[in-house]
Amino acid sequence: MQRVSIDIPEETLLALKVAPQGAAAELRLAAAVKLYELGRLSSGAAAQLAGIPRVVFLTKLADYGVPTFSLTEEDLRRELEHG
Repeated sequence: MQRVSIDIPEETLLALKVAPQGAAAELRLAAAVKLYELGRLSSGAAAQLAGIPRVVFLTKLADYGVPTFSLTEEDLRRELEHG
């Protein structure tokens, strides 16, 4: 696994009302949700980025107003074929 570091302004941590560790988890989840929403990551890959199980990730999507499933019929057929 690779490590990526970002600098977060103190004001951002205060606005989020979280400790740095909590901010890291929140930012990972937000990034994972957005990348999933954009179609850049599958739900499994996004869950892995967020560091949570896929089922939990799918339930968290509602907190961000992102539909759990936005697959076309063809996408769904492919998913079912490939497990």
